[in-house]
Amino acid sequence: MARYTLGVDYGTDSVRVLLVDVDSGEEIATAVSNYPRWAQQLYCDASADRFRQHPQDYIDSLEDAMAQLWQQVPAATADNILGLSFDTTGSTPVAVNSEGTPLALTAEFAENPNAMFILWKDHTAVKEAAEITAAAQRSEPNYLRNMGGIYSSEWLWAKILHTLRADEAVRNAAHSWVEHCDWMTALVTGQCHPSVFRMGRCAAGHKGMWCADWNGFPPNSFFVGIDPLLDGVVDSLNPDTETAGVEAGRLTAEWAKRLGLKEGTIVGYGAFDCHMGAVGANVKPGVLTKVMGTSTCDITVSTYEDLGDTCVRGICGQVDGSVLPGVVGLEAGQSAFGDLYAWFKNFLAWPLLQLPNQFDNAAIEAFVDDMIPALSAEAEKLPPGAGKLVALDWVNGRRTPDADQTVAMAIAGMKMGTTPAHVFRALVEATAFGSRAINERFKDEGIDISSVVTIGGISKKSDFVMQVCADIWNCQIDVLESDQSCALGAAILSAVAAGVYPTVEAAQSVMASPVCKKYQPNAENAAKYDAIYRTYQSLGGFVNGASA
Repeated sequence: MARYTLGVDYGTDSVRVLLVDVDSGEEIATAVSNYPRWAQQLYCDASADRFRQHPQDYIDSLEDAMAQLWQQVPAATADNILGLSFDTTGSTPVAVNSEGTPLALTAEFAENPNAMFILWKDHTAVKEAAEITAAAQRSEPNYLRNMGGIYSSEWLWAKILHTLRADEAVRNAAHSWVEHCDWMTALVTGQCHPSVFRMGRCAAGHKGMWCADWNGFPPNSFFVGIDPLLDGVVDSLNPDTETAGVEAGRLTAEWAKRLGLKEGTIVGYGAFDCHMGAVGANVKPGVLTKVMGTSTCDITVSTYEDLGDTCVRGICGQVDGSVLPGVVGLEAGQSAFGDLYAWFKNFLAWPLLQLPNQFDNAAIEAFVDDMIPALSAEAEKLPPGAGKLVALDWVNGRRTPDADQTVAMAIAGMKMGTTPAHVFRALVEATAFGSRAINERFKDEGIDISSVVTIGGISKKSDFVMQVCADIWNCQIDVLESDQSCALGAAILSAVAAGVYPTVEAAQSVMASPVCKKYQPNAENAAKYDAIYRTYQSLGGFVNGASA
């Protein structure tokens, strides 16, 4: 009899569910559902760096995706599903009331963006992040020593403080705050009430300043010293966190019915998408997993012995057990990768999208959709650094190395002969240079990076982008077969939580994705890019100084 687990992956635009055979590792079926309100960009204001998502989107899309899944498999399949786990974007927190309900799910706050989930790429809290960084640098211990030394506006406490300052009604109604990955787990297991709510290690450690060295979170006095509005917030958080791959609870009767599953199905603790994606990619010490999508997230792990007392500068944290139990998970990433290409496409397409209605809108939309492949084809014909253009990838700020959401992208070297293909190639090179800076920071800090594995849509869709990356990183790149590596990682961890496998490593040996393609660096191009990378660094230094 076949046995299965489910991985549920909440990305920026949609949720995807993946059904995996735990004994063979075969991916049986998958379904995707876009968030309806987010698709209309409701509650968002890109000009103000505000990106909010309604919790009802998460619920509606999950039910829709599960309904699609059941149409692809035999009716009895649900009886053989042993467990499920969630991964989500992060840090994506929301304010909850005294019952543990997100405020946006109550009538009073149903249309209030400040009562909704604050998406990872929301950068409204730049000021607050800087204040937290300054406070941590003054404190002993430095509560950011395991978080790269710099707090980001993308992370939990900055978003909490900004919201408390910005919205008195939310401030008065908020009892506590929860991350998306933890809320999904609590929702379907009936554990949303603050008296029973528990967090996963991944979100708490990488974004919430949790660390075993200080028995959980920094004390209330630390937060009050930043702003009295934070008084008591940390005391509402349960410091008892748990690693993914551990049972968090069982599916309630209500949610079993809504999702078409058995009541009592085991649910594992949740984590961030890229951390679970690394599990699906068979992460281990020495292997850097790059999840390449709208942004990137770079994940590796290190043994306690190899890491020693090292606190890697300027990354998104090093947390014991955040990826695999028994080793330290390290996270870095870029705030924009595919988002930079999408920005350029939309920039070029703006005049077309303003044409009067008598023009063929469907044809225009199809043309716009084909712009990136067309630009890629032309840019691929150009040599490295074509037209002497160099660009920065900081269109959405800089996540790592050294978080700074105030910096902006730049393009230098444009002349009358510069074409859109020249610019697009420079943007692709910029994203690869930004990724190289992450690789080099890890290596400079003594972290072993002996191989690079990539997952995510870009790694499967663009030979051009991947070859540029191989040349700029000057290393072999392995691309994974699975199109749903994050959901696959969640399915692997749920198999461990359900007791199918005794360890994550044992589950990975059967269920992790194989490699489908390898890219080798072109030695001539790699040498050219070494020189261009130095120009990229110089431009970055100039822009950093200009924005200081």
